[in-house]
Amino acid sequence: MNSKDKSKETELNIYVGHRKRVKEKFLKAPIRTLPDYELVEMLLFSCYPRRDTKPKAKALLNKFGSIKALISADLETIKDMAEASDSLLYQIKLLQDIFSRLFISSEENINILSNWNAVLNYCNLTMGFQNCEIFRILYLNKKNVLIHDEILQTGTVDRVAIYPREIAKKSLSYSASAIILVHNHPSGEASPSPEDIEITHKIIKALEPLSIVVHDHLIISKDKTFSFKNSGLI
Repeated sequence: MNSKDKSKETELNIYVGHRKRVKEKFLKAPIRTLPDYELVEMLLFSCYPRRDTKPKAKALLNKFGSIKALISADLETIKDMAEASDSLLYQIKLLQDIFSRLFISSEENINILSNWNAVLNYCNLTMGFQNCEIFRILYLNKKNVLIHDEILQTGTVDRVAIYPREIAKKSLSYSASAIILVHNHPSGEASPSPEDIEITHKIIKALEPLSIVVHDHLIISKDKTFSFKNSGLI
């Protein structure tokens, strides 16, 4: 074995030893005690098997500002900003899907209006850090149990096309008794635009003859949430 090969082997052994120590530390530590960069570092282990992932972990957190913003970010944004590998994108998307199911699920027979914080957390996780507007509808039955969760439209950075008749048709197809409208503002400003208010009232009007209730319309941004109901707009 030449000196170059020995150097590579030594470097690999250092990585293996460091990763083993970090994993052992993580398994023994109480929840929420390790710094964010170490959690991201472990997330990167399988993505970059022969690299020191600590600098990459710290760089990701610096770019996105927090571990929440990183995990919630749009995959294209992560790819563009962080030069992420497909393996990392897979890991992030997997976490997004798992975490979203921890908050609300159509498989659980729970009145989601009585678990409103879970709804807000779910919407913030899935939509708060997206870089284009998304319009989502949560369809509920008579007991306000979630029966279907659907992204109705995805638009540009500041606009998405919504058609009340389409919402009425889909609500009937899912046998929904009520819905919750949700869309995001990538700009970070959660206040409704005149167009947001107008389309909300049009949707309510379209659903009234069908006896389908619009419980709320939520606008989600990175760190803010606006409720039409709480603000007296519906």
